[in-house]
Formats: sequence, C-alpha cells, structure tokens
Amino acid sequence: MPFERRGFGRRFGRNNAPKPVKVGEEYDVEITETGSKGDGIARIKNFVVFVPGSKKGDKKHIKIKEVRNKFAVGEITESSETPVKGEGSA
Repeated sequence: MPFERRGFGRRFGRNNAPKPVKVGEEYDVEITETGSKGDGIARIKNFVVFVPGSKKGDKKHIKIKEVRNKFAVGEITESSETPVKGEGSA
C-alpha cells in the first residue's frame, strides 16, 4: 500500500487573511513588549511588529520593511526622534 499524505501536520492552521500592514507604510507606534532577541514589539490592529533598536515604553515613527504571515518588521525613521522635555533648555 503506497504512503498517502492525509493532511496532518502544520498545514492545518494556515492563515491567508489579509495583513493590516504593508511594506512601505509608516506608523506611529508605542513599544509595549520586548522580544526574546531584544527587539521592541509594537502591535498594529493586534498584528505583531518587531522594531529593532527600541525598548519597552518608546514611542516611535516606523516604516514597515517586511511582512510575514504572523508578524512584520519595522524600521525606526529619522523623524521619530523627539526631544525629551527639560533637556537642552537653560
């Protein structure tokens, strides 16, 4: 009897739903978590976006660089640097 593939395995939960973000789009986000590799994690419409170079509590302006099935990767844009109140004033 030849081996038959019966559909068991990881294929069961495939999610082909449209993603709430697209490559090139820009967002203002708040980093709410830190990932296991140290990247900041933001959420856009409950979709996970990893933001390297950020930490929990940061508010950044990001540009989406890559979109995968369950997450995206964003890059901090230069315009996201905002001065902290009290610094630079005499």
